[in-house]
Formats: sequence, structure tokens, C-alpha cells
Amino acid sequence: MNTNQIAHIAGLVGEPARTAMLVALMDGRALTARELADAGHITAQTASRHLALLVEAGLLRLERQGRHRYHRLASADVARVLEGLMQLAVQQPAPEPRRVVVGPRDAALRTARTCYDHIAGRLGVAITEHLLDEGALAFDGDAGGHVTARAAPVLQRLGIDAAADPGAGGKRPHCRPCLDWSERRMHVAGRLGAVICSHCLDQGWLLRRSDTRALEITPGGAVALRNWLGHARWGQVADQ
Repeated sequence: MNTNQIAHIAGLVGEPARTAMLVALMDGRALTARELADAGHITAQTASRHLALLVEAGLLRLERQGRHRYHRLASADVARVLEGLMQLAVQQPAPEPRRVVVGPRDAALRTARTCYDHIAGRLGVAITEHLLDEGALAFDGDAGGHVTARAAPVLQRLGIDAAADPGAGGKRPHCRPCLDWSERRMHVAGRLGAVICSHCLDQGWLLRRSDTRALEITPGGAVALRNWLGHARWGQVADQ
């Protein structure tokens, strides 16, 4: 046991601005340096130095999505340590940390939108989490993923024939995780994401809106998707 290393980690976590930034990431999202600076009530320049230290110590992981850079907790172990500290801290009541508001201010874009040819926003994340919970797909880290034997019956309940894959044999991956820039959780991309999006559009459950990437969920789509996702998860999509 390296006591110096323990003290180093404790010192990093113990600085108030860094603590605020770490707590802001406890819900599993990935946030930008600007957003974390706001959470820590510090300048962007100061936040950059703090974040570099946290990444170097292995407490945070830096992710790149196009030209954007996001930070998230490096592992579940980090989250468990923070949870333990939070449980100790509740013995001394303090104000709730300010929740960071991310992504577009347009409620329609946050609810459902296209991300290339697949669904993003709360709906895209809910679909992905449902597929993961049902064991229909698994993500292999942040770069790839694969469908399982459970995919066929799960997708069939949505009216999708999992065997009908027009892109099979091509270079495009069957499925892969894509970091959602409003929810900061993963939604499914690749051929599977495209098939689900196309199916929802073809069924009239989703409608494209002019001059925006926002997707309108029709009444029929709300019923079909709610029945497939379950009421609890659908509530997360419909929540404004």
C-alpha cells in the first residue's frame, strides 16, 4: 500500500472545485470543461488545470467526439469511492450540488432528433438502454459493440425483422455506441441504429421536422414506443 499515493488521490478529491466537478459527473454523463467549470464555480482556465490533474491521476477519462472533448469518471471504482465519501458527508447537511444543464436548449432536440441516420436525444438513449437491459446488444468499450441472440425477439416486439439487415456484409459496424451530446450517455449507432430509425419513420411513429434535426413523436408512436420501452423508461423520454 502506497500511503503517499492515497494521500495524493485524497488531496485531489478534497479540493472543493474538483469535488464539485467529480460530483457533477456522478450521474454517468460526460461533460465539457466549460460545463465542469460552471459546476465548480471557477474559470475555464482554472478548470483546465484541475481536469488535467484528475485525468493524470486516473480519476477522469477524456473522450473526443468530433471536435468536442468531454470528461467522464474513469471507472465504476471512482464512482464507488465518491459515493462512499458522499455517504459520510450527509452527516453534515449541505446544499445540493447544482445540476449541470447540457446540450441544446430546444426541448424538441433534447427529446428526439436524428444523429446522421440514427436516433439521438432522450429517445435514442432510452432505446439503447432498453436493448442493453434486455441483453439484445452489448458494447465493447466505447469503440464497438455486437448484437446477441436476444436481439431477434426484442426487435420483433417492435416489428423489426432482425434478420433483414440491408447493410450486412459491408464495412459499417452492425452497432456501436455514440456519445449523445445532449444526454451525455450512449445511444446506438451503426446499421442497427439506422434500421430502428428507419422503421420508426416508416411506421409514422416519428416525423422529420423542416429545418431542424428534431424528430416529432406522433401519438401512435408514443403508444408503440411506450409499450415497447415500458412506462417507466417512456416517462424519462416524455419528461421535459
